[in-house]
Amino acid sequence: MLKKLIITIIFLFYLSNAASAQFIARQHTVKDLHYGTTWLRCSVGQFWDPAKGTCAGDIVKLDHDQIAYAISEAKRQLGTDWRLPTHAELKSLVCEECPPPKINSKYFPNLSPEAYWTSDKNKLNRKSFWSVNFMTGHSYSRFFSYQSLPVLLVEAD
Repeated sequence: MLKKLIITIIFLFYLSNAASAQFIARQHTVKDLHYGTTWLRCSVGQFWDPAKGTCAGDIVKLDHDQIAYAISEAKRQLGTDWRLPTHAELKSLVCEECPPPKINSKYFPNLSPEAYWTSDKNKLNRKSFWSVNFMTGHSYSRFFSYQSLPVLLVEAD
């Protein structure tokens, strides 16, 4: 009976820590071990403050023309190729049990609880793009490329 209880406790401990075991933080980036992606921890417009261990500065909302410039600047400043995440990639960051913003704030601090761009177009309406809303954790495909939303960047393969 005691052995079964100990095994149950260990299993529950493993389940409670499984989400945090998904990520490894490295200064301004986070490696997602489950999906193999590397993310910038801060939204475009912010910067990683190592002294405070958080994202500082103001989030900038961008349209798709401005996103292309932000990606080229991220490459120039950080020396790595970056891109907009796919819908599936960004959706994988949603933390259902987290309060808004619905993302693990240990790894992605100061994220805005609103819709963020993805690179995927809606297949039924090619003029609109998918977004992931970190206030609710839901996805929407109602935004057009000329509208401005916050952006998280993922490392290009």
